[in-house]
Amino acid sequence: MSYEMIALLMFSTMMLMLMTGQRVFGAIGFVGAAAAMLLWGTGGSDIPFSAAMKLMKWYPLLTLPMFIFMGYVLSESKIADDLYRMFHVWMGPLRGGLAIGTIALMVLISAMNGLSVAGMAIGATIALPELLRRGYDKTMVTGVVQAGSSLGILVPPSVVLVLYAMIARQPVGQLWLAGVMPGLMMAGLFIVYIVVRCWLQPHLGPVLPAEERRVPMAEKLRLLRAGLLPLGIFAAMMVPFVNGWTSLVESSAIGAAAAFLAAVAKGRMTRAVFETSVRQTLAISCMFMWIILAALGFGAVFDGLGAVRAIDNLFTDQLGLDPWVILILMQLSFILMGTFLDDTAMLVIVAPLYVPLVQALGFDLIWYGILYTITTQIAYMTPPFGYNLFLMRAMAPPEISLGDIYRSIVPFVFVMILALALVMAFPQIALWLPNVVYGK
Repeated sequence: MSYEMIALLMFSTMMLMLMTGQRVFGAIGFVGAAAAMLLWGTGGSDIPFSAAMKLMKWYPLLTLPMFIFMGYVLSESKIADDLYRMFHVWMGPLRGGLAIGTIALMVLISAMNGLSVAGMAIGATIALPELLRRGYDKTMVTGVVQAGSSLGILVPPSVVLVLYAMIARQPVGQLWLAGVMPGLMMAGLFIVYIVVRCWLQPHLGPVLPAEERRVPMAEKLRLLRAGLLPLGIFAAMMVPFVNGWTSLVESSAIGAAAAFLAAVAKGRMTRAVFETSVRQTLAISCMFMWIILAALGFGAVFDGLGAVRAIDNLFTDQLGLDPWVILILMQLSFILMGTFLDDTAMLVIVAPLYVPLVQALGFDLIWYGILYTITTQIAYMTPPFGYNLFLMRAMAPPEISLGDIYRSIVPFVFVMILALALVMAFPQIALWLPNVVYGK
């Protein structure tokens, strides 16, 4: 059997195991380890062992539990509730103001947590009921929450970009900085869409009633201070890192400590909040470490088989495809896989193939990491089985039907495709900030 056929058999076996409901790390790790043993005998056992040692020596991985802990502390201590109350008071007098405030809330939640599920949970349980109660169109605001929550895997500190950095062997700091401008641009495009839509159809996003807008300025300023606290924590963490005063790991420790002290200062660091934050941090950190370990082992076997060189030869020499055509086909495959896999599974499945191929085609791997992340955001919201669609169905109020959820995402998917096209056409949108900070 040729090496190409062995690689195809590995890939198809892994996909079959995933579709039968096996855990991601179990399916990927089992196929990689079994293939190594069958191909190279007892010597193949060195591959998973080497992957484990590489994982344990990867110092930036320490940022993962720090940022996850920071996000859960801010979420469980209800500091996120203060954020929404602030946007409610300050943005309510505008048409669609609460929907705009929800997008801003999602950006800040993303900067606190780095996971899209956190933004979805807060948006669906806090923002969505308030928007519906104030007469906002249910289809539009359901899309607002889903689109806004997707920013969690792009705006730093993105946990998904940490995983990509490990697999693609790229600096985490550069990837995070590369996600800033595209993330803010996408949030800005969402806001422009909401403003234009509510200007054309005012009934979709009515202003708050006059009695609710009459809030004393002292109360507004108090809410502003409370709402800007997470932004202060983010600045305390990122400013020293961007200026080179601290390393990435040190900055993550500052963020986790600042979030903990903020919750203590507000009197909200109860035993239950602390226990939940620690448990969730441990669970998610371990899950990501197992997935990274499996992906490293699987990728090592693929490299040994020469599968990447075979695919590169197929696309460029035998089929004669242009590098940009190949890149677009890669993005389309992510959207297809996103109908039944989450972002982590997609990355660890195709990274052993795509990352070396992208490099061989002459594209920047930092830039490609942002393209992957944006495409994953689109895949999350694409029917019939987009990950975010079912998360919203599980969390949304009863009056939101599955049909409402499907219809709600259509305009936002087009906005995200526009953002993806802009980043592809103008790579400096993603690369400008890391180039400035790192002096390239």
